[in-house]
Amino acid sequence: MLIHLFLLAAVLVGPVEAAQSDFEAGRYGEAIKALLGVHQMTPEDPAVNHWLSRSYYEEKDYDLAIAYGEQAVKSASHDAEYHRWLGRAYGAKAEQSHSFLLARKVKRAFETAVNLAPLNIAARRDLMQYLVEAPWIVGGDREKAKQHVEFITKLDPVQGRLARAAFLSAEKKWREAEVEYLAALGQHPDTVQSYTEAADFFADRKDADNLEVVLAEASRSGFRDPRLEFYRAVVLVLRRTDLSTAQASLRTYLTTVPERSDYPSHKAALTWLAAARN
Repeated sequence: MLIHLFLLAAVLVGPVEAAQSDFEAGRYGEAIKALLGVHQMTPEDPAVNHWLSRSYYEEKDYDLAIAYGEQAVKSASHDAEYHRWLGRAYGAKAEQSHSFLLARKVKRAFETAVNLAPLNIAARRDLMQYLVEAPWIVGGDREKAKQHVEFITKLDPVQGRLARAAFLSAEKKWREAEVEYLAALGQHPDTVQSYTEAADFFADRKDADNLEVVLAEASRSGFRDPRLEFYRAVVLVLRRTDLSTAQASLRTYLTTVPERSDYPSHKAALTWLAAARN
């Protein structure tokens, strides 16, 4: 029996890894197809259900993202990341359907993730963002959000500044948020996501000067990422200079970079492309 289970696990590892590769490449349909094949053999495998949930989330099929995410946490209730991503799926569906019931599930999922992994900064960031943005009737609590910002700061000063900037941005305290983003950059973050988070803020504010600061700091740190090229195009559009280059960069982004929830959307790229033409 043990040999049979071992062989079954070995057979399933390959398809799951291949599905994750498809997922990372933005081939969500292919990932789903492969994972569903594995799911037929092992319907309670939490990793399979988690990646199905993640794939459907990127496809914006939030009902199925929730269904498979709930299966994942049912089989692996100890896994903080499974709860965190289930919370994100609940959040996307709650925003889509304006459901208070789902909004409360978002909070519970994020709280569970933080309780299971207190040092998980991503989980705390998600919970903090919920607390500062949600109305009090579904558990919004700005004071608790501040406490999570302070905890993150103790874990990692750079991530603490980014969390504080996000908090201030949610409060529409734009100038104070700007100061925090620039201070975070001054500490030379070691992840490209830190730079793209700041870039997203300044792009939304149509602040070409500070967006150029972000891009210069990212370049000095040696990061190469399609999101940075997107924001370089945004600077050109805002400056109204070299618009042909901006258009070419945005078209390249649209044709080579798949839709991803952690990347600027294709809709945003099309909006900037239209601005470059006018």
